[in-house]
Amino acid sequence: MTSEEIMMILKGKKAGIAGCGGLGSNCAVALARAGVGALVIVDFDVIDESNLNRQYYFRDQIGMLKVTALKNNLERINPFIDISAVELRLSPPDILKYFSGCDVIVEAFDDAGMKLMMIDTVLNQMPEKFLVTGVGMAGWGDNNSIRTRISDKLVICGDETNEVSADVPAIAPRVGVVANMQANAVLEILLGKNPFQAISTSF
Repeated sequence: MTSEEIMMILKGKKAGIAGCGGLGSNCAVALARAGVGALVIVDFDVIDESNLNRQYYFRDQIGMLKVTALKNNLERINPFIDISAVELRLSPPDILKYFSGCDVIVEAFDDAGMKLMMIDTVLNQMPEKFLVTGVGMAGWGDNNSIRTRISDKLVICGDETNEVSADVPAIAPRVGVVANMQANAVLEILLGKNPFQAISTSF
């Protein structure tokens, strides 16, 4: 599949992203660069200085709504993308309302309770939808522990162990790796498997 063929497919696709923090903002950037035609981004929070160590925002955006700032940043990267930016703390009815028209949904919350709500709502009330979630990206190092696991329509990216805490913070490299794994999983859902992925080259 050529770059032109990939772009033609992706420009007709819509992805939903729940949460615009470290995972959501970086995943959205990857999808915008790849050429996904439309994004629905939902978050209620504002940018704080402490977010800048891992989230795709800039110092002059501190105090802005994340959805507003992220929409601005994405449109600078890809001015042709259609972005629906929704300022909202999601509830199950909202998930159905805002993401039902998406081809694939990305769960990118920091809060464990919100993650569980999103997974439960999508898997039980939107069973036809793929949900790509991030679980376990805190700390640093240990690259080989980060993986993708697929269970029917649920795709889990991360090490599934190291959750963020006061003693194990979220830092840009591992958060970025998981966010880009989520974006890569979205592309695989939208485009199908890379036919050359089994081919390896020795250096």
